[in-house]
Amino acid sequence: MYGWRWRRNPLRRRSDVVEAWTVLAVAVVLCVGAPLVGALAAGWAHDEAQAAADAQRTERHRVRAVAVAGPGASSALVGRQHVYRVRVLWTEPGAGARTATAHVPAGTRRGDAVDLWLDARGRTVAPPPGAAAVRQHAVAVGICAAGATVGITLLARTAVHRTVVQRRLVEWERAWARTGPEWTGRWA
Repeated sequence: MYGWRWRRNPLRRRSDVVEAWTVLAVAVVLCVGAPLVGALAAGWAHDEAQAAADAQRTERHRVRAVAVAGPGASSALVGRQHVYRVRVLWTEPGAGARTATAHVPAGTRRGDAVDLWLDARGRTVAPPPGAAAVRQHAVAVGICAAGATVGITLLARTAVHRTVVQRRLVEWERAWARTGPEWTGRWA
């Protein structure tokens, strides 16, 4: 489609050459650049998310707690499962028995054992992200980066194409202003 614009041709305009080079550049960016940007962004996001998960694992610790009350009437949706706020009891070495309110999975009854994550100050916190969450984050960032690269590239191609078409119309008007009187017999 654009191949004729590369050859020597008396009808070829400068705008045809610009458009042909633009199409080539867009093809290279879409086929090579966008996947490369996506892969680099995913690698960076994976490293950052893994470092954050490792830091959370060192700051938090897991204890085994026992539900001392049944679940209340209110629940929250965390991830894909409903959780309830329940009073739990656990024993820490050197600190004795402690209680707190924590989110537990649906179906937890009084006396059931649950895993509880605590921060350095003893507050209940969410568990650190696992390997699957880190991978999902990296894939999402990579896809977004590749998509943004594609979007910006196509937007730039559209802007170049509109500019080329506008200049081509101006060239045609000038050429017609010179040639039109010869064909129509009118002289301005």
